[in-house]
Amino acid sequence: MGELKIFSGRANLPLADNICKFLNLELGGCKFQTFPDTEIHCKIEDVRGRDVYLVQPTCPPVNDHLMELLVLIDTCRRASADRITAVMPYFGYARQDRKDEGRVPITAKLVANLITRAGADRVLCMDLHAAQIQGFFDVPVDHLYAGGVLTGYFRQLFPDPNDIVIVSPDEGSIKRAVGHANRLGGRLAIIDKRRIGADTTRQENIIGGPVEGKIALMFDDMISTGGSIVGAAELLKKLGAKEIHVGASHGVFAGDAIAKLERSPIDSVVVTDSIPLDPAKAIPKIRRLSVASLLGEAIRRIHQHMSISSIFAEDTTGGGM
Repeated sequence: MGELKIFSGRANLPLADNICKFLNLELGGCKFQTFPDTEIHCKIEDVRGRDVYLVQPTCPPVNDHLMELLVLIDTCRRASADRITAVMPYFGYARQDRKDEGRVPITAKLVANLITRAGADRVLCMDLHAAQIQGFFDVPVDHLYAGGVLTGYFRQLFPDPNDIVIVSPDEGSIKRAVGHANRLGGRLAIIDKRRIGADTTRQENIIGGPVEGKIALMFDDMISTGGSIVGAAELLKKLGAKEIHVGASHGVFAGDAIAKLERSPIDSVVVTDSIPLDPAKAIPKIRRLSVASLLGEAIRRIHQHMSISSIFAEDTTGGGM
């Protein structure tokens, strides 16, 4: 691991520290400065000829963290790093991955172009909102899944598959729910979600199940405003679910999401540390699991030119996540 260097932007320093602890490395020296006019400046230690990994999820504030990543990539490129890998546990703008109406951008592709043109040779990401975003990059992309981390937690919590029902909160998450059902057991249920606005949905009925008297486990790639997952939980409670637990890779918790979750019938929300959680917003319902070892092992294998498919083979064959 002698030629490997890991640096972190300011988006999630604790995760970068934990990745370095897993790899038994020191976090690379990097000094950021934000000028009075909000411009970002960066200076790093020597990386000439090194294999460099830059840990920076582009979580809120998305534009600030994205620009910081681009500045960090450019800094390493101009300092003659041998290879630069952008480690993005959370990829901002992932939901703008297609033109769903006229005269709108495909911003996920724009962001991919920016990262590539800035000088990244490779991208390591986790649970993209749409898997096809890998194809937006003109450099290799390694796509990890946090499904194994979440599955392991819930398997210990609810070992009897007869007690649980795996619920897909919408049609788009069916493949993810099937993967979790294959690993955890239990019946499968699908909630019919209708979108009635850019940030408003309505949950109308449920397919499959039954959910009455069962422990309902819902899985999604992210919790943003919380509206969809709370609406699904209210429907499950109405149909007689005994307990409701939610697992998601990314806890974005935008707007008043935390307050919605606290008032909801959801018993617990389990997310990873791909995005930092403001301690002031923490509530007892939220449990965080670390993906530092998952990302650290992927970095080790990429650095040593080894396959990383064995890390997530179970998740991809089971439908991802």
